[in-house]
Amino acid sequence: MTKELLSQYTLNDMIVQYWIDPSSHQVGLLLVPANLAAKVDTDKEYVIDPLIQVKLVGDDYPGGFAQGRTMRNSQSVKDFRYEKQYVIEDEQSSRIITVLRNEKNLVMEHMLSYCTGFEACEVNTTIINKGIGEVHLEMLSSFSLGGITPFEKGDTPFTLMIHRLRSKWSNEGRLDTRSAEDLQLEPSWSRHGVHSERFGQVGSLPVRGFFPFVAIEDTKRNVIWAVQLAHSGSWQMEIYRQDDALSVSGGLADREFGHWDMILRPNEELTSPSAYLTVVEGDIDRATQRLTSMHGKSLTQLPKVEEDLPIIFNEYFTTMGVPSHENILLLSNKLKGKGITYLVIDAGWYAEEGKGWEDNIGDWNISPELFPQGLEAATQDIRKCGMIPGIWFELETCAPSAEAYSWTEHLLQRDGIPINSGKRRFWNFMDPFVIEYLSDKVIAFLRKYGFGYLKIDYNETIGIGCDGFESLGEGLRQQLTAFQAFLQKIRDELPELVIENCSSGGHRLEPSMMGLTSLASFSDAHEELEIPIIAANLHRAILPRQSQIWAVLRKEDSKKRLIYSMVNTFLGRVCLTGEIYDLDKEQWNVVDEGINFYRRISAIIKEGLSYRYGPVINSYRHPEGWQAMLRVRSDQLEALVVFHTFGGHLPEQIDVQVSIDKKYEIEAIYAEDHKDITLHEGVLSYKIKGDFHAAAVLLRSIQANTHIADHNQI
Repeated sequence: MTKELLSQYTLNDMIVQYWIDPSSHQVGLLLVPANLAAKVDTDKEYVIDPLIQVKLVGDDYPGGFAQGRTMRNSQSVKDFRYEKQYVIEDEQSSRIITVLRNEKNLVMEHMLSYCTGFEACEVNTTIINKGIGEVHLEMLSSFSLGGITPFEKGDTPFTLMIHRLRSKWSNEGRLDTRSAEDLQLEPSWSRHGVHSERFGQVGSLPVRGFFPFVAIEDTKRNVIWAVQLAHSGSWQMEIYRQDDALSVSGGLADREFGHWDMILRPNEELTSPSAYLTVVEGDIDRATQRLTSMHGKSLTQLPKVEEDLPIIFNEYFTTMGVPSHENILLLSNKLKGKGITYLVIDAGWYAEEGKGWEDNIGDWNISPELFPQGLEAATQDIRKCGMIPGIWFELETCAPSAEAYSWTEHLLQRDGIPINSGKRRFWNFMDPFVIEYLSDKVIAFLRKYGFGYLKIDYNETIGIGCDGFESLGEGLRQQLTAFQAFLQKIRDELPELVIENCSSGGHRLEPSMMGLTSLASFSDAHEELEIPIIAANLHRAILPRQSQIWAVLRKEDSKKRLIYSMVNTFLGRVCLTGEIYDLDKEQWNVVDEGINFYRRISAIIKEGLSYRYGPVINSYRHPEGWQAMLRVRSDQLEALVVFHTFGGHLPEQIDVQVSIDKKYEIEAIYAEDHKDITLHEGVLSYKIKGDFHAAAVLLRSIQANTHIADHNQI
């Protein structure tokens, strides 16, 4: 267990340490908060966790009862030796490249990148075949982080907690926290058997079961290591234990977990998906927001119209899948002057007589019955009323009533049979015909009719993969790479187009898809009581400025319900829909007030940090308790507090400590009764009137410094 410090780098408030075993030439990676570097116990007994986890077909599998549970630490890993390390720097970034090589002249480059001013780093792995023969891969990690926890000798019982974000349709981002002991991640008495908690997702819905995220917390030192993967296909994470230190790795789902293997021919290379890594003294909210801040690097090229986080109106819950020129004209005039920027025509515009719209996806012919004057007349009406027209596509799939559904030579297959998933088949994006077809049906269409907003939906999964490559998993990886290239083609040809990432709501809320789009549908919990719970969860996974939240307005809605719906959207981006023709003047006053309030808080949503207060919410469908979200703008000049009450036993009053020394004063309130809210000596109080109420408060700074109180976790 001999190890030596190979190198060390300071990145903002983090220190990156590379440790090497002089006998095996294995290199490991350790991250620590800079002000705790002196507390690292260099005598802690553990085997260095290799920097890269890889497995080649034909090499020995790992021992310790591991096969079938993990492919980590196989003979392939042991055969790679440290060769060199070098750093590439410029004014804005640093890249630390560590090179490993085996006797077959297979080279692995581990690159850790850091951009000035950020609180996390990006890691990926490139494997290059510089030999003379083919290499058959069946595992490759993006990252591997070991030595946890480095601040104490031994196996540190009752110290390590594992945080994950569970997810399913309309129930996204639930925090799952368990001890290492609960997950049987204690070493055995002899240190022989190994255990890996391997989890992830298989298919083309990357946020299904879990988000591609994990965090490990040292509760004694109040330190959290957190990681997020940027990948839209099958992925895995592994928390691994054999000795006194815990390790965590992740990347492409391997052959055992994700049906993936591939052949690397001479002079070919493969780069893994990126992983974002951070370490911080603090809680889970602080750690996750350090990761999501990395998403901001991809948002510098967004259309200018997105700068002030404008409001969307999506007509789906107004027309219920039957948009027409007539009702779009009525909508446009009704919404004129309401502060709406985008009016989106959702599913149904292509419905053909006798086919409907749900089963007619793929041909994309404008319905002559619904739009007898064509779509150009409808988009002109929208623009005349001061809004940007938007349109819905589910462009990756075909449905049974569409002619395209029968074009099997252009669709994905498994075992030579078209993949049927529910009522969906999938285009083959490796096929030039498909690219040409969709370039005409989507890109040329958007340009011809002057659409400025594209909602891309995706309502099924390809599953384990498709034919055409060495493995089904490699087929899936290639397909999703090709689709993202087509998405980039749309961006390149229509740079001012705003693109919404939707996948039955929130099934694609991962960094690679978020980086190619302006915003995303947060969930399909369209008008459910749990909306604010899910919306708050997602502050840990995506940027609130990209989280589009539904407010479905109904004619029977009371003032209480309308405020609840509007306040939900203040946890992200406002997306309105519903029975707006039938709202009376009093109801519209409530909505208009909410729109005006959102305009005042959009800068806080765009740039800031979030803190959650309140008890754990156990049932989302039948929520009990309350929550408050405090979001402080990056420059600390303003803050927003969003209150929600649910069912069950409630306190008489909710108190949120927003500061000390009277830093803030109340600037504006959006609530049923402003008298319910008071601010005294840095404590904002909300007098509860009953269940399922909501309120929002804008605070303005009156002093220079800020202080965020301790708070409960979700």
